[in-house]
Amino acid sequence: MRPIASVGILVADVVAKPVSHYPERGVCAHVERMELHVGGCASNTGLALAKLGLPVRIVGKVGRDPFGDFLLAELSRYGADTRGVRRSDTAGTSSTMVMVHPDGERSFIHSRGANAEFTPDDIDWSVIGDCAVFHLAGVYLMPQMDGEPAARVLQDAKRRGMTTCLDTTWDASGQWMRLLQPCLPHLDYITPNYGEASMLTGETDPERIADRLLAEGVGTAVIKMDAQGCFVKNREVAFHLPACSVEVVDMLGAGDCFTAGWLAGVSMGWDLRRTARLANAVGALCVSALGATTGVRPLDETLQFMERQCPDRLADFLGDYVGSVRGSDEPVAEQAEAIIGEILAEKARAEGLDV
Repeated sequence: MRPIASVGILVADVVAKPVSHYPERGVCAHVERMELHVGGCASNTGLALAKLGLPVRIVGKVGRDPFGDFLLAELSRYGADTRGVRRSDTAGTSSTMVMVHPDGERSFIHSRGANAEFTPDDIDWSVIGDCAVFHLAGVYLMPQMDGEPAARVLQDAKRRGMTTCLDTTWDASGQWMRLLQPCLPHLDYITPNYGEASMLTGETDPERIADRLLAEGVGTAVIKMDAQGCFVKNREVAFHLPACSVEVVDMLGAGDCFTAGWLAGVSMGWDLRRTARLANAVGALCVSALGATTGVRPLDETLQFMERQCPDRLADFLGDYVGSVRGSDEPVAEQAEAIIGEILAEKARAEGLDV
């Protein structure tokens, strides 16, 4: 199997859990756990792919500091190829203080570090030229790469015969579509989360979001919708796939791991529905443990989890949900939940979703 190139931001995460409130000035707040993890979109996605057992090459920039040493060692430990990672003599490694709230949601304090220096000239095509997939991860956090430079890089990847994919982050500058638009005609896949995709397009309905992205030239739009699963659309098919059933410990890295699952399915030649189901499974396993990629498992274990916990059609999800309540001794609850199930299914059909 040809490798996947995961290109973009590399970050060291200092993760604390649980953080229920921010301490007042001069006050120390205690947490149960504080750990150092691989973070950043390109490193998270690359590490998740390596843990799945797929060949991956990481491209990005870190500093000559302990955080940079940690990232390179951890990525290499799981088999990721880090020859494409440059080291900066002028900036430290990008890092994030991650505060995980009791419900699994997170807050962040971030330093861009060497990611702010990452440019197209830092990409060594001799290292990744034989890759099947080129994934650009962390758009809006690479000021020397975002916009036209990224578009040229993606165009170059396409000329080299690579399938292209891009994942966004939150655009604190508010430029959104103006900055990303040059990249869109050169993308086979885009995998933003719902909030980012909505801001990017000005739409709130997942299908309308996808339509806007397709109109700009994207091949397939994949909208990550957290607990609601994902919505996928290209010019031939459109469907919504429910999320997998899992207990949430930490949502850190869920989107990046979802994208790793998506890239894995694409590289293995799977159809869109099975690829989306695998992506949901990898994202679900991610949130089952503290840290951005800690919960990711080898592909065979992930597939077993997928078959047990991840519905492949909305109707299956609704059937399981209603069936669980129909076992109740309360006939009123049974009827009510059955009716709710039918309403949800009808609503999905009316919105053109595949049930």
